[in-house]
Amino acid sequence: MPPSLDAFNGSGIVDKPVAGVIKLGILDAMERGLKHNLGLLLSQQQTEVARSQRWRSLSALLPNLSAQVSESVQQVNLAAFGIPFDVNGSPIVGPFSVFDARPVLTERLLDFNALNRLRASDENEKAARHSAQDARELVVLVVGNEYLLTLADGARLESSRAELETAKAVFQRSQDLKKAGVAAGIDVLRSQVQMQQQQQRVLAAENQLQKQRMHLARVIGLPVSQAFELTDTVPNAPTPPLELEEAIRQAYTRRQDYLALQARVRAAELQLKAARAETLPYVDVNGDYGVLGRSVGSSRETYSVAGTVRIPIFQGGRRRADVMQAQSGLEQLRRQLEDLEGRIEFEIRSNVLDVKTSNDQVEVARQSIELAGEQLKQAQDRYAAGVSGSLEVVQAQEAVATANETYIQALYTNNVAKLLMARALGVAEQQARAFLGGR
Repeated sequence: MPPSLDAFNGSGIVDKPVAGVIKLGILDAMERGLKHNLGLLLSQQQTEVARSQRWRSLSALLPNLSAQVSESVQQVNLAAFGIPFDVNGSPIVGPFSVFDARPVLTERLLDFNALNRLRASDENEKAARHSAQDARELVVLVVGNEYLLTLADGARLESSRAELETAKAVFQRSQDLKKAGVAAGIDVLRSQVQMQQQQQRVLAAENQLQKQRMHLARVIGLPVSQAFELTDTVPNAPTPPLELEEAIRQAYTRRQDYLALQARVRAAELQLKAARAETLPYVDVNGDYGVLGRSVGSSRETYSVAGTVRIPIFQGGRRRADVMQAQSGLEQLRRQLEDLEGRIEFEIRSNVLDVKTSNDQVEVARQSIELAGEQLKQAQDRYAAGVSGSLEVVQAQEAVATANETYIQALYTNNVAKLLMARALGVAEQQARAFLGGR
């Protein structure tokens, strides 16, 4: 069973804290995540489980060789075995010793059931390897998202602090204008309330950033107490060129989750063949070679070789039950594969729309910041000239705050859409740099 998505929010291995501040770029964070993320480590262990199951299936077809050495002392009642002989007038023979030493070999020469189960185990091991590769794609997506969230929260904190400085300046100007007899007391009070609201936003933004930094540390294996500095700024690179139909076709050859499901379908088909082969004959050969005698010194060479053909005739309905179960499992996997084929195309087409729309939203948000800044400047000038009250300035400050938040969210959404596009194409690990424009 693949690890749950919650596992990708933790670390299976956590580095020891180091002194000083660690420099952390987005690609560095992804590399750390690929070494420490819990979801990936669990997925890799699932590969080992699949490999062990393959060896178990293989053991049914490989020779089994064992050695045995025994020495016993016996006294036998011949009459109990129906032997009408007496030794010195008594049916009791012995006590006497028997020494036996020999290797024993057993080999199944032909078993279609075991052969198909081995081939199914091979496909399950391939599926596990593909799932482990898919887990690497998920780690890149999760780490990239957490890094972008941290950048966005950092940008929100910087924006809140800048807005607080503006609110302080407006409050100071309101006090000066009131002293000069130009502004009313309500203007001072209104600007003070606005300043305190901005202080609350700064405190909330600081708290959110600290928690988000700990989230990022968790998914890449850093101690939550480790000091680190993000070296990359919010990416805003152009999207790599994409030919839609070719991208969809390539995704079917690159998506590791799709390749894993294909392997599981093939494994289920072989499991069905194995179940149907339960009534076919199978051939065993057994042999041993060793020495047998009353003692080690008096032992003589002996051996035995036997071949056996076994033909299952009646198994109480077990074969029918195994065939029904294997057929049901195969049909479920086939339906899942068909669904995944459609989902891959949907994800790619949907992400193309998301990337295009978010690109446009970033541009509109950038223009909104410029307009809101100009609105605030004019409102401050009008207030200083006594043409308007502080309400207009407060409204303009809120417009600036909204524009900044919209721009930060638009950039985050745009970059996540690019990451999801890389994931949908099955190239997140290989082309994260190209999609994000990281250094």
